[in-house]
Amino acid sequence: MTGDEIRAAYLKFFEEKEHTVIPSSSLIPQGDPTLLLTTAGMVQIKPYFLGEATPPNRRLASCQKCFRTTDIESVGDANHLTFFEMLGNFSIGDYFKKEAIRWAWEFLTERMGFANEKLWVTVFLNDDEAFNFWREIGVPAERIVRFGEKDNFWGPAGKTGPCGPCSEIHYDFGKEYSCGKATCGPNCGCGRFSEIWNLVFTQYNQDESGKRTPLPKPNIDTGMGLERVTAAARGRPLVYETDLFAPLIECVAKLAEKPYGADAETDIAMRVVAEHGRSISFLIADGVLPSNDGRGYVLRRLLRRADLYGRRLGENKTFLIEVARTAIKRMGKVYAELAQRQDFILKVIELEEDRFRETLNTGLALIDNVLAEKATQKSKTVSGKDAFKLYDTYGFPVELTREIVAKSGFTVDMAGFEKEMEQQRERARATHKFTGKGMVKTGEELEVAQTAFTGYDCFKQKAIVLKLVVDGKAEERLDEGQGAGLVLDTTPFYGEMGGQVGDTGEIVGASGRFTVTGTVRIAPDVIVHHGKVAEGYLAAGDTVTAEVNRERRLDIARNHTATHLLHYALRQVVGEHAEQRGSLVAPDRLRFDFSHLTALTPEEISKVQRIVNAKVRENLPVRALESSYKKAIAEGVTALFDEKYGDVVRVLKIGEPAVSAELCGGTHINATGEIGYFHILSESSIGSGLRRIEAVTGRGAEEFVNQRLSSLDNIARSLGTLSDNIQDKLTEMVDELDKERKQALALERELSKKEAETLLGKVEVVKDINLLVARVSSSNQQVIREMADFLRDRMGSGIIVLGAVQEARPMFLAMVTADLVAKGYNAGEIVRQVAKVAGGGGGGKPGLGQAGGKYVEKLDEALRLVKSLI
Repeated sequence: MTGDEIRAAYLKFFEEKEHTVIPSSSLIPQGDPTLLLTTAGMVQIKPYFLGEATPPNRRLASCQKCFRTTDIESVGDANHLTFFEMLGNFSIGDYFKKEAIRWAWEFLTERMGFANEKLWVTVFLNDDEAFNFWREIGVPAERIVRFGEKDNFWGPAGKTGPCGPCSEIHYDFGKEYSCGKATCGPNCGCGRFSEIWNLVFTQYNQDESGKRTPLPKPNIDTGMGLERVTAAARGRPLVYETDLFAPLIECVAKLAEKPYGADAETDIAMRVVAEHGRSISFLIADGVLPSNDGRGYVLRRLLRRADLYGRRLGENKTFLIEVARTAIKRMGKVYAELAQRQDFILKVIELEEDRFRETLNTGLALIDNVLAEKATQKSKTVSGKDAFKLYDTYGFPVELTREIVAKSGFTVDMAGFEKEMEQQRERARATHKFTGKGMVKTGEELEVAQTAFTGYDCFKQKAIVLKLVVDGKAEERLDEGQGAGLVLDTTPFYGEMGGQVGDTGEIVGASGRFTVTGTVRIAPDVIVHHGKVAEGYLAAGDTVTAEVNRERRLDIARNHTATHLLHYALRQVVGEHAEQRGSLVAPDRLRFDFSHLTALTPEEISKVQRIVNAKVRENLPVRALESSYKKAIAEGVTALFDEKYGDVVRVLKIGEPAVSAELCGGTHINATGEIGYFHILSESSIGSGLRRIEAVTGRGAEEFVNQRLSSLDNIARSLGTLSDNIQDKLTEMVDELDKERKQALALERELSKKEAETLLGKVEVVKDINLLVARVSSSNQQVIREMADFLRDRMGSGIIVLGAVQEARPMFLAMVTADLVAKGYNAGEIVRQVAKVAGGGGGGKPGLGQAGGKYVEKLDEALRLVKSLI
């Protein structure tokens, strides 16, 4: 059976067993932002097992796209893969061991036609129940092997939670693949036996002490690797020889112009390129883009590892685009997202390959130099500093460096590398550290002073002064003009967090007034108000009224809600891969960083803006509600990957039903209509695969529009026309200007020709060489070049060096006729030395050189050098 036939047969079989077949979820886990990639079919089933969501049926089956990073460096051997398809059937409190075992055996032996004697089974040490069920369906006791927790017990994921024994089905490829040991059997690792199906019996809950108690409703979670079972169906252990990989291997072999199977090293390289090309296509299709962290780093690592191995197949050849195209053609009918996003997938690969190839040769040369240097020092360890340089400057993932040097018997100092990485992270943190004007140091003693935040519902709040901090030390009293940090027991002031700037305003007591210039959080529950005493004094323990600058807060809120709508619009226009990577929400503008490879077109920018403003006009309700983190994620609320969240989170929803639902602790408006108008100011690149949009809303947008209209009116007045007629008037003026420029250029050429004829009388003969050195009046580079051509033609043989002033800087042109070039005279070298006198540089070819300088007053001195040079 082919891979496609096995996949279809499996899903049909379990559909007949009253299972609901569910589609594969994305490789980006939707239910758990802390999980890097989807590693098993159970990932999308987990909320049902935990009771956080209701399944469409208590019996489910799927063919799930999976990705595991643990085996990247092993890819290239006979069987290791990063991307694979996992066939799975699941019971959410319905059937259990007996049915799972019986159906697995039935599918393998009756639907797929495996010979009974080819299948072996493993069970947990004391799982007699599973052992007996296998015996009941006819598996001989000698082909049922017991193993301990390392091999046959699953979970829990942490210290506590659901767990249980598992039972694995292994395929025996025969004695010819055996290690020959008497103990050879399942889990031997020699290659004779391949685990093709794992049945997990989730029947216990483990507590903190490690005690396991039976679950009231046990579950079944099974997983069978499609690639492995397809290889078993062929009776050979090599997954790369199955129909799932054959077209990819053929593609690589054709591009490399080398046969597969003729050379071991070549075969490894072909398998790496084929496997990574397939994996890369699926990652990009699901929205992963190359970057230096998280999922993007995994993708970049695969792309660059495949490039390196591709280089071994052909130094100047590229493979990945064609391999990806072949993978899309092969798998696109099963996974429609591949075909739908083909152009985007290929573009991502092209851009990343081009970028890496720019530094690949230099990086490999550096590795060779490092290894040679270490060899002379009789060291076999590449320093963390060198590994970091390869990573940071030349784009070599450290795992790739480690793999390359290992072939020469070297290792990488990973501790040293991590130290360099941490220092880089510290530098980045220091660069982005909040340093608002007038901020003062706060001491560690503030950790005990907690602040209750009430600013979601009010702008004004009665409070008690808990701490007064000056330069890190607690004070009892602050006098007029003194700068400090205040901590209150409760406050309406929002402390800077999540990209939103802190509030400003006033804190007023009976004896004084404190102007707040900025508010920060130094811990999740400690808010510090920075500023100074404007009048009177304040003392610890005073009862005060804290009041936020209302208009400024509303400006911030408008911009913050607009970032959520912008995120929604971007995903509509450029795709689901457009994920938030950073933001700044200030009163005067908003800044939104997102993942995307190329610049947005004017049409895309316009479309994004239209979508946001359409939602503004709909005046959608904006609601914030508290929820458990698990419940919010199960409902599909957007969370940022790598962001740390508590058990209780704040969900910000826009619209009913929601067009946007994100975890957010910031302040927002009550309805989108309060945004007024949204306008994009700019869209730019801030790094590979990262874009930035800056925009304005509300009062900021109004001011922007007024400024633009005012500028338009001023331009119209300067042009002597009405605003509506500016375009026509400008076109008319540009045409006139172009006409005048052409006339001026023609006149300049005529004058330069006359000047050139005059210069012919100044030709000198130096060492039998005709030499003309002159300062000319023209400032047009093209005209000066034409003048030199004219002089050369009239002189027949000679050297010409002309100097002129162009935009208040000296420029030089040198020309040497062909007969003198043959004698060793070089125009590029002459002009370079001449320009050096004027503080500049240049060069060119032996026959023609051009250069520029800094100091116009040195122009004549530079020209006087020519004679001595000749």
